[in-house]
Amino acid sequence: MLSAIDKKILAEVADLHEIPHGAYNIRKNGEGAGRNTTANIDIVTKKDKPGINVIIKPGTKGESVHIPVILTEGLEDLVYNTFEIGAESDVIIVAGCGIHNSGSKKAKHDGVHEFFVRKGARMKYVEKHYGEGPGSGQRILNPKTIIEVEEGGVAELEMIQIKGVDHTIRDTEVRLHKKARLIVTERLLTTSQQSAESNITVELTGEDSTAQVLSRSVAQDDSQQVFHLNMRGYAKGRGHIQCDSIIMDKARVSSIPEITAFHSDAQLIHEAAIGRIASDQLIKLMTLGLTEKEAEDTILQGFLK
Repeated sequence: MLSAIDKKILAEVADLHEIPHGAYNIRKNGEGAGRNTTANIDIVTKKDKPGINVIIKPGTKGESVHIPVILTEGLEDLVYNTFEIGAESDVIIVAGCGIHNSGSKKAKHDGVHEFFVRKGARMKYVEKHYGEGPGSGQRILNPKTIIEVEEGGVAELEMIQIKGVDHTIRDTEVRLHKKARLIVTERLLTTSQQSAESNITVELTGEDSTAQVLSRSVAQDDSQQVFHLNMRGYAKGRGHIQCDSIIMDKARVSSIPEITAFHSDAQLIHEAAIGRIASDQLIKLMTLGLTEKEAEDTILQGFLK
């Protein structure tokens, strides 16, 4: 049975305002809280460790899978999920973890997600992390994502952490085969004493593979952020890394983009920028009637959108 708090968290991490009609698996405090499969998408509980196998049949089009996780105070959860994205399919997978901590004990979720995007398949993967609650206990989320994209496949990732997570280490590893494509958009906000580390490694192993990684973040108060973005070209292909951060108050941001070419036809580019909000942007919005705080919030929301 889902409480009002559970339903609020589901809306935040998976945009679910009601139980979805398609395939889904809802996990609450380490246990299953609801599951549904379809004719083309099966969800099977792993037998050797906690987690699920999601099997999407070849040629499946226009379907989605929601796999949200809800966690409360004093619990530590670890899952291993494997996704088989069948050849020539086109699907959306929405994952996310929300923590409601109302006490003094920490709540922690570690998730290892492994994806096999088969030949000619297209997958959009949306991962949202969110924390709330009046308690002093930490909210900790450590996702690890491993993706193998076969010939002609496409993997599009949206990785979002906008509120309430005290500590996170995000590890993402992607291997691209011939003519495979990767698009990554990362959005991250830290406040107070929060810390976040994001490690993204992309290997272009197949001819004519392409990758684009865009990371945007805002660090406020005394929070800390570290980004390691690593792209390696082993064959003819193109890759672009861009990391943009807004730093405020007494925060600290470190951006470490790295590109390595092992082939003469690998074309790799990296860009990184860290700075504060431009004063002329604030002034322009304030002349329209906004207070300085409202103008600041408007700029940050647009930056992280």
